[in-house]
Amino acid sequence: MIAKIIVDVPSGQTDRTFDYDIPEEWGNTIEIGMRVVVSFGPRKVQGFVVETTNDTTANKKLKPISEVLDPAPVLTQELVDLGFWLSQRTLCFQISAYQAMIPAAMRASYKKVLRLSMDINLDQLPIEVSRWFTHREAITWDEITETAPHHIRLFQQEIKKKRIDVSYHVKDHVTKKKVKVVKLAIEVEQIDEAIQQIGERAKKQQQILAYFQEYPDPISVTHLIERLETTRSTIKGLVAKGYLLEEEIEISRDPYAHKTFSETSPLPLTPMQQKVINPIYDTIEKKKHTTFLLHGVTGSGKTEIYLQSIDRVLRTGKEAIVLVPEISLTPQMVDRFKGRFGSLVAVLHSGLSKGEKYDEWRKIQRNDVKVVVGARSAIFAPFENLGIIIIDEEHEGSYKQEENPRYHARDVAIYRGEYHQCPVVLGSATPSLESYARAKKNVYHLLPLLQRVNELQMPSVEIVDMREELRNGNRSMFSTVLFQKLNDRLEKGEQSVLFLNRRGYSTFVMCRDCGYVVECQHCDISLTYHRTSHSLKCHYCGHQESMPSKCHSCESEHIRFFGSGTQKVEEELTKVLPGVRVVRMDVDTTRKKGAHERLLQTFASGQADILLGTQMIAKGLDFPKVTLVGVLAADSILHIPDFRASERTFQLLTQVSGRAGRHQLPGEVVIQSYTPEHYSITLAGNHDFLSFYEREMMVRKQHGYPPFYFLTLITISHQELTKVIAVAEKITTFLKQELSNQTIVLGPIASPIPRIKDRYRYQCMIKYKTESKLSTLLKEIIVYFKREISQEQLMISIDMNPQMLM
Repeated sequence: MIAKIIVDVPSGQTDRTFDYDIPEEWGNTIEIGMRVVVSFGPRKVQGFVVETTNDTTANKKLKPISEVLDPAPVLTQELVDLGFWLSQRTLCFQISAYQAMIPAAMRASYKKVLRLSMDINLDQLPIEVSRWFTHREAITWDEITETAPHHIRLFQQEIKKKRIDVSYHVKDHVTKKKVKVVKLAIEVEQIDEAIQQIGERAKKQQQILAYFQEYPDPISVTHLIERLETTRSTIKGLVAKGYLLEEEIEISRDPYAHKTFSETSPLPLTPMQQKVINPIYDTIEKKKHTTFLLHGVTGSGKTEIYLQSIDRVLRTGKEAIVLVPEISLTPQMVDRFKGRFGSLVAVLHSGLSKGEKYDEWRKIQRNDVKVVVGARSAIFAPFENLGIIIIDEEHEGSYKQEENPRYHARDVAIYRGEYHQCPVVLGSATPSLESYARAKKNVYHLLPLLQRVNELQMPSVEIVDMREELRNGNRSMFSTVLFQKLNDRLEKGEQSVLFLNRRGYSTFVMCRDCGYVVECQHCDISLTYHRTSHSLKCHYCGHQESMPSKCHSCESEHIRFFGSGTQKVEEELTKVLPGVRVVRMDVDTTRKKGAHERLLQTFASGQADILLGTQMIAKGLDFPKVTLVGVLAADSILHIPDFRASERTFQLLTQVSGRAGRHQLPGEVVIQSYTPEHYSITLAGNHDFLSFYEREMMVRKQHGYPPFYFLTLITISHQELTKVIAVAEKITTFLKQELSNQTIVLGPIASPIPRIKDRYRYQCMIKYKTESKLSTLLKEIIVYFKREISQEQLMISIDMNPQMLM
């Protein structure tokens, strides 16, 4: 038998299957989707078995598979096929697609180990090399490169002379959590006799045996020590006497073990909800694939529709995947899904440790769970009997992966929905223009849900012109109206949400005398001041430096902060509203594990008056006492050079407004802006998605952007500016010559951020309606520059469906 294997060597030359012999002893055990270790050239690498066959095209003796890493396949046949489809669709290597589908803990790491060859004595080696082997048989290559890089050449020469052997070790990062437990080694009836034999002098040992008389089940050593206030040596004494047995067992890391979820029952649906859910039920019954776009305003009860649809799917014995865009959404979503479906739910998101993610993934693989709730990568959950896929907040940009494989979770969901013949539900209060246009053309089935549950009113919205505030002498970051309303909520004991899409203390630092702005030395972007560490940070490459006391350019001491970040707003709030309790949620406050959940819990339990945060608080959150939402800088993303800027502004404002008045208390929203007349802001104030859609579609049609055209963005980067320009011009000229006249090729032009991490960036954009040759031509470009790409001097990234143009 022969296995066709995709090896873990991401390069153009190796992006195909390689044939390996399956040793006889593994003839019946090796299956498609398993990870194996194989010899590839001089080294050993991990690989995925994608086919088994009796035929080979190789004209030489095949190498055998060295090691099998999995007892059962980690990829189903469907996921193996999906990986191939992804590699074609996103122009990535097949190995990159498969690596994206498995937990990080299962991705291989490689260790190069050096040993003396047989019959070689230390005195035959140069002294600089021999001393490494004086007291040890083997050393790792990493030790030499880290501690003695000047001796690398010597080692290479000895390897060439075959005096030193090199072997390669492949291992994954999988660690199974184990715990020591003790159990009875005798019958319960024999315990009284054992207690008498021990005698009165060993009171603690008697106490432990008496405990087992009452609770005979095995217990972990640490729990037993805590419960009976005993010691490890006391337990060991009982093990030595043969009364207890100690053993190590594997346990699953459960990130939610500490939490109890209150059980919930299905709520009665409103007539509108019932009308929307019936077509979903219909496709579940008929085992038919349809993509639904659930356009439901904020607070219209979309989550209940998700829950009841999943319930119907579980009754048919099938499984469900639910995607949420933000880790901050997962605590509330997890509460709702665990409350309804209990232990049948697995959770996958970036806030979990590697080990926790691996254990949750194994629950799915072993069929211990039926529902997965998670972020983008949860779309690859290895279910084999999918009954529904739900993507909440489908318009969110975070569903698109920005590095290889550059997939969009929505596309993968539709592929899997077609494979399993099951419905895909895309839900949003502000669907993306592309999705809504598809629904209008009946590519998707539109499900409108345009009223809030219990006929609650949408919050009233007031748009404040901050230019007028300045003219009236208000230099504060809070308009008079917003300040009064915040005060009013504090007096009434109600809660408020403040949204600002910028973290840090101030957006940039500038010299008042000469206008010099402190920029990152590795990127063409200004540094952001962070008050807590009194330092300047780059939000692109992570560079950090201390705050200068005088201007680097003219040595003036008049250095001032401009623009406000969340840190500054928090400080200002505590000044103008003494005693106010603020919870701040941004990337800086949520770095630690479980921070999202803790902060949201603090706010939900009423221990804070104001929730202040960035995008992560804008969607999905539901707090009964929130009656006021304030947006501090509505135009913060309106003027960035991206054709989706207006759409993102409208979506964010609508979503954040939807956090107010979701229960009995009526809600109010105050939107502060320097361009209050812009249609994305005025229409968000009216909660008018349909008018925004019509207006924005006119703009898109006029300028030739999606959904009227498809886009592909090519970004070229290199340490030398001249090289970047030369390559960008070569690529653009080639595409203009080869593509059809109906296709528009724009560029080359410097990227909006021309330099990141000391690499200059240029880009060119392709706009097309149909272009059959495009994938082939783009692959040709990669092949042409493959040598420079493999040496990592040149980077060419091709995004077939860019969500960000920066």
